[in-house]
Amino acid sequence: MMWKDLPLFKTQTEPTAFKIGRVTVGGRLGENPTILIGSIFYHRHKIVEDATTGVFDRMKAEALINHQDELADKTGNPCMIDLVCASTEVLPKYLDFVASSTDAPILMDGITASINRSGLDYARECGLLDRIVYNSLTLRYEPVELEKIREVGLESAVLLALNTKDFTGRGRVTAIDSLFLVAKEAGITKPLIDTCVLDIATLGQACWALSTLKAKYGLPVGCGPHNATSSAAKRLKVKYGPQSVKLCTASANVMTAAVGADFILYGPIETADAVFPIIGMVDAANGQMIMDKGVTLERSHPRFRILR
Repeated sequence: MMWKDLPLFKTQTEPTAFKIGRVTVGGRLGENPTILIGSIFYHRHKIVEDATTGVFDRMKAEALINHQDELADKTGNPCMIDLVCASTEVLPKYLDFVASSTDAPILMDGITASINRSGLDYARECGLLDRIVYNSLTLRYEPVELEKIREVGLESAVLLALNTKDFTGRGRVTAIDSLFLVAKEAGITKPLIDTCVLDIATLGQACWALSTLKAKYGLPVGCGPHNATSSAAKRLKVKYGPQSVKLCTASANVMTAAVGADFILYGPIETADAVFPIIGMVDAANGQMIMDKGVTLERSHPRFRILR
């Protein structure tokens, strides 16, 4: 039996891997490590002192970014930064800081399309476009978004499978069917598919869509499983105790990685300690499975690093 005959490896299209900055994302299950993406400068992030002017604790921010990089090196799971921004005025300050603090790729996650558009102009001026991933294109995209992406020559964007007319797993697939064509027209050659986790109930739908879309397109797939538990954190604490949120979040991340996620938006960058080892373990196990089928892995893979 060949690796492609195993249930988890069956695809209609040969899996594709992309190079974004220094990171490789995608490919066959177990071959390339899961990319772990932590968010910074998000709403009510404690290191942000004034969101209007972009004043933040630079020492704490740098420590968080450095720690994620260190964990990536220890586990073999490469990382990216999800840079959340609430205004066009502060985005240059945030982008300059993150880009100078790490060489990891950066998801440009403005809360509006206009913020992201201005960010693309600035990233082009600074020569950072090869490290930028547009986060994200949805079915409610604005034509000016596509025009700006095409104008600056951006290669990578997250396609978010948010289908407000059909919240099922199948609705997520049809959303990406449409967005795939839209992204192609905009010149996106390295799309990342986010199957959209909103709460605990949608985690299963997102995982089903994840494996279905991977089989259909062969493109890198992933999601933000932390949304499953963050949306229910208060109720989980009341019913099961304070530790339940961390345990359930860990389970959601493992579930997503086990079904073949190529990247995981794991939420606040502060939670990196609780994510990297568990995903590294899953990748090590999947790595051994593919090695048994004759595939040679890089020595930097979690298979060789997680317990070295």
